Amino acid sequence: MFKKLISYRVPRNLLVLIDVIALLLLFAYNTNELDRFTLLTGIILIFIIYISNFILLKISSGDHYIFLIVTMLLKLGIIMIYRLNSKLGARQVVWVSGGILTFFISYIIVKKIKKWDRLTLFYGVGSIVLFLITLVFGKTIGGARNWIKFGNFGFQPSEIIKIAFIFFIASFYTNEEKFNKNGKSGYRLLIAVYIFIGFLFLQKDLGAALLFYLIFLVIQYVYEKDRKLIFYNVLLASIGALVSYFMFDHVKIRVETWIDPWRYVDNKGYQITQSLFAIANGGFFGTGIGLGHPDFIPEVHTDFIFSAICEEMGIFTGIAIMMLFLILVYRGFKIALNQSDKFFRIVAFGISSMFGFQTFIIFGGVIKMIPLTGITVPFISYGGSSMISSFIALGILQVASEELPMEEVEEHE
Repeated sequence: MFKKLISYRVPRNLLVLIDVIALLLLFAYNTNELDRFTLLTGIILIFIIYISNFILLKISSGDHYIFLIVTMLLKLGIIMIYRLNSKLGARQVVWVSGGILTFFISYIIVKKIKKWDRLTLFYGVGSIVLFLITLVFGKTIGGARNWIKFGNFGFQPSEIIKIAFIFFIASFYTNEEKFNKNGKSGYRLLIAVYIFIGFLFLQKDLGAALLFYLIFLVIQYVYEKDRKLIFYNVLLASIGALVSYFMFDHVKIRVETWIDPWRYVDNKGYQITQSLFAIANGGFFGTGIGLGHPDFIPEVHTDFIFSAICEEMGIFTGIAIMMLFLILVYRGFKIALNQSDKFFRIVAFGISSMFGFQTFIIFGGVIKMIPLTGITVPFISYGGSSMISSFIALGILQVASEELPMEEVEEHE
């Protein structure tokens, strides 16, 4: 334990040094706008991150590095958001603070409450209720009806549903024998999953639909005994992709701009071409903070923040971000492999896959590897719903990284 504390103190102290350097860079760029509020915001951010790492070391016996990796991603996101818009940067600090608080709350709740594996029906019905609320009361933004608005406050229920979705699949496979009375449990799960995806199609939230599908596919590949169902799943998804192309105009537009954005450079291809220009303009080392033009990209602080980072901090920084996500996913898979409890093993695997696929989908979109979808980069993009849900998922992963009581292990074996 002593060696563990020593080895952890080095990256934690290095983290503080990086925080101070990042703060100085922000102040160097915003010298003309520097005020007491800005200074206080930066100091509070460093304090919250440092204290959070210290508290986690005291209360959790699990993996302490996943939170450390996330805090490094947080700072890169805040630096760029603050550079783009100082007011949004200050709000992002508030969202990050709320996210960290949510991380500890979700960690305590998930650890204290038992029998999460027995709530399969609750996860399914609760998700359907949230879907129905979104369809009835939701607002359409960016072509997708996936926002609930209360005055100036808004959130995306799908951000919470994707965690419930992972819990639903994990509880199903944990209790597979109970559902498999006639040998058709895999088919029931497939139908249930496509009900989730069907609601996302009704909302025209196809980025989330793709994410849900990929999470289910990898979990199904590992835990489904009837291998034919994997083939059926891929076949149904292929048919769904073709149908969505012909049914939804915004899907057709995104495919067309993916194939040849230069043909539509002055209208519907403007966003992706500006993203490519920004990345190319930054080169390996970047133009420097404040010396680029990431504001030329529409919605740069959400969907295209990776392009902005690459322009002003360089492609090497972009590669570093990818590596941090790879390490996060790797440690998540390692947690899953080391976990004896089947339910939390599947949950850890699902959450790690979620972080990995979500990152791949948006990074692949902004560099024109795949068609662009409207999802955010976890822990980096501006926004509250994604930040809070990502920290909830991280809190659950933190619980999964710990050794659970033996009586729970015996129940799931």
